[in-house]
Amino acid sequence: MNIIFISSNTERARKLTLTRSRIILLLGVFSAIVVIAALGLNFISLRYADKIDAPLLRAILVNPQEEKHQKIQAHLQENLNIMASKLGHMQAQLIRLDALGERLVESSGIKSRDFLFKEAPGQGGPKSSLDLLADELTVGEFDDMLQELSTMLDERADKLGALDSLLRYGRVTKFVLPSEMPVETDWYSSGFGYRVDPFTGKKAFHEGVDFAAKTGTPIKAAASGVVIYSDRHSEYGNMVEIDHGDDLVSRYAHASKRIVKLGEVVLQGQKIAEVGSTGRSTGPHLHFEIRHKDKPQNPAKFLKKPG
Repeated sequence: MNIIFISSNTERARKLTLTRSRIILLLGVFSAIVVIAALGLNFISLRYADKIDAPLLRAILVNPQEEKHQKIQAHLQENLNIMASKLGHMQAQLIRLDALGERLVESSGIKSRDFLFKEAPGQGGPKSSLDLLADELTVGEFDDMLQELSTMLDERADKLGALDSLLRYGRVTKFVLPSEMPVETDWYSSGFGYRVDPFTGKKAFHEGVDFAAKTGTPIKAAASGVVIYSDRHSEYGNMVEIDHGDDLVSRYAHASKRIVKLGEVVLQGQKIAEVGSTGRSTGPHLHFEIRHKDKPQNPAKFLKKPG
């Protein structure tokens, strides 16, 4: 390629021949100038950004850097907000788990210091020589750790919740199982099973147990439940029946006085009637039955003092 230069001051023309090597050289020099200029502008914008007074130059040099910096800061702030939200959720979970753990320890009777939920567990150990080679945690790694810890907390909460339900069920079962003595005595005047009927003199099956006691002696509920019968019966006299759930019913007969009413909720140990001799009875006593699905059960299997 030939380039001819003509000047008005001289009649002589100059010719420049561009070979392939010269073109490549010129392009290389031009590229180097552009790169050096860009690096120089970037250096000036970073080092002297706060000292540039020219509005146009400041807009050219500073604004792109500020915009990039603002984007980075916004991205970091967004990540921090997400992690702060996760951290707050985990703190709430820990508070709930601490309360649940303390309740479980209290209900189970554990006295060990291993279960002091309000105190942080002790940790420690010598500084490892490998610490110098360890890399700092990145935001992504820290977020992954938070997520993993949150999942572990959810699993622990589910398991502790299930354990709490089981313990609660055990405590509730204790109070709805007819195990308390209905009257203050340690013996039966007539046991459960076949006996000689005091009225007919024949062998007959006795579906409960009899507790001899003075008229007016308090009759107490053997367990908590709902009163499903409180009325006069032709054979049982004044009778009270309490439903304890799971088709389990306790029956109190021959009372002189009924205190509870139909549909009333009673607690274990609550006074529900008084001993008497009403109905088919030879004298003051309490006839006590436990029935499951309307079939008589031996009260000795339930009561704490079987006689």
